[in-house]
Amino acid sequence: MKRYPLPKRFNAALSEKAYANLRALNARYHYGNNYLLTILLENLDAITDRDALEKAFADFKAEYGAPAGGMKK
Repeated sequence: MKRYPLPKRFNAALSEKAYANLRALNARYHYGNNYLLTILLENLDAITDRDALEKAFADFKAEYGAPAGGMKK
């Protein structure tokens, strides 16, 4: 079986709800967290409704604010 290369690693903090969803996906599909996140993010446009995604980000921003600046290096 061929392995999908995941050359870059990063630590991500998750909310309890996000982690529960990740674990549920693991139980269903038997992929590790890195693979699950890669599959979700690489296929985001195919598996989400753009308007629902925009609303989720807007709701999060309204409740918690937006981070200052861009991505950290």
